[in-house]
Amino acid sequence: MEELLRQIQGYLRGMWRFRWWGLALTWGVGLIGCVVVALMPDKYESTARVYVDTKSLLNIVLRNTGTQPPLDQQLTILGKTLISRPNMRKLIDRADLDFTIHTDAQREALTDHLIKTIEVRRAGEVNLYTLSYADPKPARAQRVVSELVNLFVEAGVKETGDDKTRTVAYLDEQIKNYDQKLAEAENRLKQFKLDNFDQGIDGEGGSVGRLMTIRNKLAEYKLSLIEAQREQSALYGRLKQSKDRQWVPGIDDRLSELRLKLDELRLHYTEDHPDVRNTQNMISDLEKQRESFLKRSTSDGALDGLNPAAKLALAEADAKVEAATVRVEEYERQLADAQDSGKKRTTIEAELTRLNRDYEMNKKKYDELISERNNLTPMDSESTVSGINFQLIDPANLPTKPAAPNRLMLMPLVGLLALAAGAALSFLISQIRPAFLDAHSLREVLGLPVLGVVSMLVTREQKRRRARGLMTFGGGVAGFVLCVSLATFLLFVIQK
Repeated sequence: MEELLRQIQGYLRGMWRFRWWGLALTWGVGLIGCVVVALMPDKYESTARVYVDTKSLLNIVLRNTGTQPPLDQQLTILGKTLISRPNMRKLIDRADLDFTIHTDAQREALTDHLIKTIEVRRAGEVNLYTLSYADPKPARAQRVVSELVNLFVEAGVKETGDDKTRTVAYLDEQIKNYDQKLAEAENRLKQFKLDNFDQGIDGEGGSVGRLMTIRNKLAEYKLSLIEAQREQSALYGRLKQSKDRQWVPGIDDRLSELRLKLDELRLHYTEDHPDVRNTQNMISDLEKQRESFLKRSTSDGALDGLNPAAKLALAEADAKVEAATVRVEEYERQLADAQDSGKKRTTIEAELTRLNRDYEMNKKKYDELISERNNLTPMDSESTVSGINFQLIDPANLPTKPAAPNRLMLMPLVGLLALAAGAALSFLISQIRPAFLDAHSLREVLGLPVLGVVSMLVTREQKRRRARGLMTFGGGVAGFVLCVSLATFLLFVIQK
């Protein structure tokens, strides 16, 4: 921040060295500007207010079909309709503007000038407009606006006969445009459905509905699997407790023989006899084998030793569990696929909705235009058409004060521009003829250390000369501002 302030201070000190050049340019630009502003030709603006009632058949049709243009667009259409080149040529003849015209080029130039300068503005209320024209001569400005209004009123009566023809032509053109839009919308919709046929975009419920259907089916089949597994476990439990399931071929027969032999040995020997112990060990080993067989037959579905009815029940239970398991795995796979493609399907369905909406909008507008075209009869033309009706509210006035240029605004602006030009000239010269005003700037430019600074001894005569110069410069600036202010005030008094 300090460096920026030092730089600004350096610029100001440099401009101060050439302040007299800037003051001279300020006075020169100011005087020239004041003379130009004073000599600028006055323009007097004449205005007239008219009521424009566009009760034409075309506007009725546009209102019925919902295609009524907005107010700004209506104003633009009205301006282009009224201020047309043929009307301006008629206006030149009727307002006696052709006295100074000798060639066709001059007539065309005047026609272009009228088209650019005549303005149509909304007066704040519906169908109320202001027509205005500015000219150096007040009477001519009034005559142009007056003849312009008369020309429009006369032209409005002649518009009635051609209104239905324009309406039919407009409707035919709009029907053709919307027919093309409708065909394009149909082609886009058809092509989109063909491109995304594999996504099932026409299915009911869309991607969300399909996902919910898969989840409901998966929950249903999971419940069926749990029920089948519980039924299978209950069946195995009942078979394990039944007598048919307790008989193990081979092992149970051998156990019966060993138990009889053990009873006989106990009649002759004690429990510590080797034969008794061997027999007990053999019985214990066979019982373990029997238990292992029973467990294996329960876990791996071994059917040896079961009756036919038990085998059939077990087979049905196993098949039911297997079928339910397959269904659950399949719907889990479908659910995963549906979740992966959900985002893509949502985008596709949103685009389909947009295409359907565009198609329906174009079709609705097309049907409305067809209906209006079919309902258009000669009775409508005779009963509803009244052309463009112009009603004069305020006639063209004779201006007594100029509307342009606005000298009260231009005069202070000229003063500001003159001061800016003087400052710019002082700055430019200071950059073209730079000087070192302190040791800091010298050190920054040369990049060398400054060993010392020699101060200048100012005498009393030099101080008095500087004071007189400062007062003269201040007086010059103040005098310029005073002159601009005085000129502005005089203009205000004169115009008032």
